[in-house]
Amino acid sequence: MKKTLIRLSVCTALLLAGGASTARGDTVTDRYDDTFRKYSQRFFGPGYDWRIFKAQAIAESNLNMNAKSWVGARGLMQLMPSTFKEVRSKNPEILSIDKPEWNIAAGIYYDRQLWKQWTDQQGENGSQPFMLGSYNAGRGTLLRAQDVARLEVLDPAIWGSICTVAPQVPRWRHEETLTYVERIQANLARMDEQGRVVKDASPPETTPTG
Repeated sequence: MKKTLIRLSVCTALLLAGGASTARGDTVTDRYDDTFRKYSQRFFGPGYDWRIFKAQAIAESNLNMNAKSWVGARGLMQLMPSTFKEVRSKNPEILSIDKPEWNIAAGIYYDRQLWKQWTDQQGENGSQPFMLGSYNAGRGTLLRAQDVARLEVLDPAIWGSICTVAPQVPRWRHEETLTYVERIQANLARMDEQGRVVKDASPPETTPTG
């Protein structure tokens, strides 16, 4: 129980430090909801909650198709051109990184590939934060974090273990990744069943993640 409390406190502290305006609610739109639904169903099936990808896009770009990061990520889902090219090689109908529908489609497809890798390794239960964290930091980074968790005799399949050992993982801007996952979860928690986000008074954040 003590270890569990420590894990939760680490993740919560990072959320409070880095994610004060979690949902960026005053600029949220429903303009792309049908597209999120469409490609969530295509790549994850009808039972998967499509709103997680809208919550992710809010964290990535604040649903701004013109957003660009300092490392070159673009669009609603902040895809790197190299990642988009890889996705398109397997989905030739996904035509342009600079078109909202294809940007969303490619981002959700990439999520699907990460999701499958994590569920193949550790089952579906608890794999969602690993999928999201990998989207931000790369799967290899989280595999290294799991190695550190094992050395610390923590369960590497539990996201709380990753939060605990994150500062010990070399070459990882862990605060960014952990806050990113927490922000997406907070965005989702503030949505109703139709994906509408409760507005708040927090100022919008416009800097896209990379």
